[in-house]
Amino acid sequence: MTTGPMTTGPMTNGHAAAIPIRVHTGAVARPIPIADIAPWAVFATVVALILLYFVSTEQGAFALFEGKYVHEYVHDGRHLLGFPCH
Repeated sequence: MTTGPMTTGPMTNGHAAAIPIRVHTGAVARPIPIADIAPWAVFATVVALILLYFVSTEQGAFALFEGKYVHEYVHDGRHLLGFPCH
């Protein structure tokens, strides 16, 4: 049986030893070119317009699909966004 404090790792007098940390400050933020952003912006706009169509119009005043499935799926979102549906 040992009578002193057990030490594991780099310890001095019961306290952890300081470990030097190097910080690199040479990082430079570069702007993203418009040509790289444009396709994603167009894609996001098209998806947003499709979602807006389904929430606002589908099976309300106009319907591309038969039945009430789309209407019932987006019904609460329609009222949340202020679109009347009945």
